[in-house]
Amino acid sequence: MNSARLRLGRRSSIGQIYILTTNVDRRAPLFSNDDAAALAVREFQRLDHEGLTHSVAYVVMPDHIHWLMELRAGSLDVVMKRFKSRTALNANRVLGRGGRFWQPCYHDHAIRSDESLYRHAMYLMGNPIRAGLTTQLGQYQHAWCAWGFEDFCAERELIGADR
Repeated sequence: MNSARLRLGRRSSIGQIYILTTNVDRRAPLFSNDDAAALAVREFQRLDHEGLTHSVAYVVMPDHIHWLMELRAGSLDVVMKRFKSRTALNANRVLGRGGRFWQPCYHDHAIRSDESLYRHAMYLMGNPIRAGLTTQLGQYQHAWCAWGFEDFCAERELIGADR
């Protein structure tokens, strides 16, 4: 799907929680490098600190990221441009490479209920398990959720329910 079609109808609402997904260019597994993945995590935290976002959960997979966050200021485009620009610059430096890092588009979905919020958080946290990167919640170092893992373990059957 081209990036222009993804932007059609996109609205940014302060206070709205969104799940955002974006892929590394050509789905290259550049975040298999722990230092590069840690840069993405720090950028989520930096955008929270700057007051643009409030993270609920995130996961940095080898070739893409998922980010569940509340928009606090600006717009989705501003937030994603900052995230992608900063991570591309710093990760390319760490990896000793140049050129395009991210695919030009991203996917967003507004979360409309508490049930959907929880289901999406479960999906994010279960992603490393489904990809074979770990065997249980809480083991993957590049994933975080505002809720404790005990809450997720009690609802394990929901992992992957929103695939």
